[in-house]
Amino acid sequence: MKKKPDRSVRIVGGKRKGKKLRSIPGHTTRPLMRRVKQSLFDMFGKKVENSYFLDLFAGMGSVGIEAISRGAEKVVFVDRDPACVKIINTNLGLCVFKEKAEVVRGDILLWIDKGISFYFRRKFDLIFIGPPFKLNLTTISLEVVRKHELLDEKGWIICQHHIGEKVPEKAGEETFKLFRQEKYGKTMLSFYEHDK
Repeated sequence: MKKKPDRSVRIVGGKRKGKKLRSIPGHTTRPLMRRVKQSLFDMFGKKVENSYFLDLFAGMGSVGIEAISRGAEKVVFVDRDPACVKIINTNLGLCVFKEKAEVVRGDILLWIDKGISFYFRRKFDLIFIGPPFKLNLTTISLEVVRKHELLDEKGWIICQHHIGEKVPEKAGEETFKLFRQEKYGKTMLSFYEHDK
């Protein structure tokens, strides 16, 4: 009998490598595929160590939790769905990572007009933006980051999006520039940094 492939979401590196994370049955979140996540963190290298990391549209929290496993100092998770907020907290508890995390229920698309309703202690070294596919939310998300000056001077923004979504070469009123793209099937990772 043919063995079914393991489609569970696991931490792929660091202190909790191999730890299985909980997901939401029947939920529409799209956790980053294992090979894509491995590749992403290989590109980060030592940049993730001691970093202040922001996981926007966090879903089940797998990217931010991976960052903690690999040495991030602090990760802030943001998602507007209460089911996602609950599962992120569950996964943080399973990994014993709660002291390294802050979980916020909020809709970042409202921050353009209403501002941020909570206090960030400092700018972020790494910001991962993984909105729902095919909704073309990358550009507006980058504008939120620009408006609220969330990215450190030497920081990176990484946007996960569908290959069919056109993303700008310059973003956030030309505050950020696209410097790298990596394609994995129908998933694209686009990397931005300050345009100095």
